Amino acid sequence: MSVLIKPIITEKATDQSELHNRYAFVVEGDANKIEIRQAVEQAYGVSVNSVKTMNYPVKRTTKYTKKGLVTGKKSGFKKAIVQLAEGENIDFYSNI
Repeated sequence: MSVLIKPIITEKATDQSELHNRYAFVVEGDANKIEIRQAVEQAYGVSVNSVKTMNYPVKRTTKYTKKGLVTGKKSGFKKAIVQLAEGENIDFYSNI
């Protein structure tokens, strides 16, 4: 099973990849920085300088509607920002 779940392709993540050579991924919740580094290097064939991780908590919402109390939940996830070595890059769109 892979540590990487999916790449994050947002406007902010795209700017970071173009300007600072940093790429964002959603990763498994129990993955550490060493496992993330090895997974990115193996999957994309690049060398990684640094890995930064962030844990996002579960967000719960409650609304009062005509039908009563409606509750919802956004699941939590772990995000990793990977900075590559100078001159390296990842092309997410090459397989399309």
